[in-house]
Amino acid sequence: MQKNIIIDTDPGQDDAVAILLALASPEINVLGITCVAGNVPLDKTSFNARQICELAGKTEIPIFAGCDQPIGRGLVTAEHVHGNTGLDGATLPKPKIELHATHAVDFIIETLKGAPNKSITLCSLGPLTNIGTALQKAPDIIDNIKQIVLMGGAYFEVGNITPAAEFNIFVDPEAAEIVFKSGVDLVVAPLDVTHKALTNPTWISELKAQKSLICDVVAGWTSFFERFDTEKYGTQGAPLHDPCVIAYLIDPKLFSGRHINVEIETKSELTRGMTVADWWGVTDRPANALFLNDVNAAGYFSLLTARISKL
Repeated sequence: MQKNIIIDTDPGQDDAVAILLALASPEINVLGITCVAGNVPLDKTSFNARQICELAGKTEIPIFAGCDQPIGRGLVTAEHVHGNTGLDGATLPKPKIELHATHAVDFIIETLKGAPNKSITLCSLGPLTNIGTALQKAPDIIDNIKQIVLMGGAYFEVGNITPAAEFNIFVDPEAAEIVFKSGVDLVVAPLDVTHKALTNPTWISELKAQKSLICDVVAGWTSFFERFDTEKYGTQGAPLHDPCVIAYLIDPKLFSGRHINVEIETKSELTRGMTVADWWGVTDRPANALFLNDVNAAGYFSLLTARISKL
């Protein structure tokens, strides 16, 4: 049976690969793509989402623009990582797909209200502004959310935008707090797992060997994206963060983690956006998330190549 999902995203090269993986996978039915400000501002994330769907030949997927600012804060973006467009590394034509007029938050609410109980998975690849806002506006949608699988946070790997915080959570910690306190079944792919799935020259060569336009584009995106991490961390590749969300839905056995309590720091300017993960069970706070911390990297990259090369 197909898994019905909504992808909430701020593309981003790694978001783009995640979207392509979802569109290439028969187990997954993408009901829509909702865009949020994050890696780049909203006008660019919604533009990029349309480019990605056209590249994949999936022009029937509805795409919606959502929140252009976090809940109660100014926007922080990441052009220093993703480039000015968010998809630097490959040149794609201007998209012909039109954005739907409905606001992304309203699409999420309306789709969930019209769905059976626990039937739709929300896949968050960026800041949680759209999803947090939807939960604020219509808390009754919770009953129809099967799961929220998100890329965000860190524990052992601490922060990548501040010493304490991962970018997606840092951008909108108030939205993240709403999600983590919602009672929805949560699966979290933090830096602890994504930093164990690093791109490498062998995988890039395998992509190029597919003789596929899409694989060539992904290789270009990845080559651009990894320059930041190789300079910053001294690694030979970069973590492909966001595809972990989709890969988990396709084959959860690729990943391992623990059900633990995770709280979001919203008050401190020093540790804003920190995911306070009770990995060792030192509090009596109830578990609210499956917090992933390991991945079969070889299997992960094999899955990416096998699926994306078929688009």
